[in-house]
Amino acid sequence: MADIMSDTKIPDGTVDYSRTLFLPETDFPMRAGLPKAEPEWIAKWDAMDLYGTLRKASAGRPKYVLHDGPPYANGHLHIGHALNKILKDVVTRSFQMRGYDSNYVPGWDCHGLPIEWKIEEQYRARGKNKDEVPVNEFRQECRDFAAHWVSVQSEEFRRLGVEGDFKDPYLTMAYGAEAVIAGELLKFAMSGQLYRGSKPIMWSVVEKTALAEAEVEYDDYESDTVWVKFPVTAIATSGPPELRAKYEGAAVVIWTTTPWTIPGNRAVAFSDRIAYGLYEVTASDDAENPRWAKQGDRLILADALATDVFAKARVPDDGYIRAASCIGLDFTHMSLDHPLKSLGGGYEFSVPLLAGDHVTDEAGTGFVHTAPGHGREDFDAWMAARRDLEARGIDTAIPFTVDDDGFYTRDAPGFGPDAEGGPARVIDDKGKKGDANKRVIAALIDRGNLLARGRLKHQYPHSWRSKKPVIFRNTPQWFVHMDKDLGG
Repeated sequence: MADIMSDTKIPDGTVDYSRTLFLPETDFPMRAGLPKAEPEWIAKWDAMDLYGTLRKASAGRPKYVLHDGPPYANGHLHIGHALNKILKDVVTRSFQMRGYDSNYVPGWDCHGLPIEWKIEEQYRARGKNKDEVPVNEFRQECRDFAAHWVSVQSEEFRRLGVEGDFKDPYLTMAYGAEAVIAGELLKFAMSGQLYRGSKPIMWSVVEKTALAEAEVEYDDYESDTVWVKFPVTAIATSGPPELRAKYEGAAVVIWTTTPWTIPGNRAVAFSDRIAYGLYEVTASDDAENPRWAKQGDRLILADALATDVFAKARVPDDGYIRAASCIGLDFTHMSLDHPLKSLGGGYEFSVPLLAGDHVTDEAGTGFVHTAPGHGREDFDAWMAARRDLEARGIDTAIPFTVDDDGFYTRDAPGFGPDAEGGPARVIDDKGKKGDANKRVIAALIDRGNLLARGRLKHQYPHSWRSKKPVIFRNTPQWFVHMDKDLGG
């Protein structure tokens, strides 16, 4: 031990204890030197044709092929790409070692808003208007942009150590791929499964595109709110005779934060789990405190929300009475007038009441204004009741009340292109509020069907790209039905 210690002394007489450690010797460098080593590994794999060698070595084995869920070809890789691709590489390599011919086929999504938005950003930076660019020129710029980033991302994926068929990936913009998709769609057309329908989607007027749920974020927004009367106009002959007298001159009240969707209303939803009452305004009209609620008005409301509704309508606490109880069965025999009836020659149809699980008495009136072209729950409730409604002679077609640019169409009589002053607009191409709410509210007041109005700050969907609010609007789309017998 003394000899070892003497060998470890350095000139100043102290001991260098690192010399007392007995470690294995290796030719590996002390530092990995990855920035230099990684390109050398890739070059070595290319020189030995690693991918081709693996395919030849595993010829005849059972196949395990992983077709990539394609990323967008619109920028450099980020940590999400790394996590996705490295995990897939682990899967394919493990199957290769288990005796499979395990092939990884990378792919890229070369269509859609993420790529178009990048080209539009370049246009905006140069003061160029996209709408003035010929469509084929714009598409070619998008194709060139996507092709560039496919090349860049291929190299970056390989730097992650991922091995796959990078020389022959699949691209959604490849003409061969597009031809196959068109051919498969034609098979559905020939079988009778392809049909034209519609569905409400989140739409960005600013970006002129539909948005997926993942492309939407919620931010503070101030909305106009309205309490609207739907007059009771008929009780079905199948209903008890006493209901006619009970609900004569009454109105169902709804609350909404989107007055602009009222032209798209086709139903009102209620809940069998909520206690409702028929209330009557007894307070005299007050010229010094004007309100839209008039003496003698008979309003149907959820009991839990009546006090709040009358407060919003500026009716004093002693200015109304609860005249009767209401049950859901009553509503199934009831038909309502649209609050915009006769405006622009439209809205002459009856508005049915539908039972809905989404209706609560936590806010509003206990009734939900249902515009199937402007909300997912509205659409689902309308479609679920479609057969029953058709049996009652009700037209179940969903109108297209708002176009791509946020303007009302002819499906919104009184507010569309034929309206005085031209079509009202929900939102403009800068993401600012249009005049739709103002004009709808004015029309409701003119018809005596506005009970109260206000404003509400709440969380509202915005596009994560433009940071501007989006709208729900019905759009024509193609569907393939898979729930009918094709007759062999």
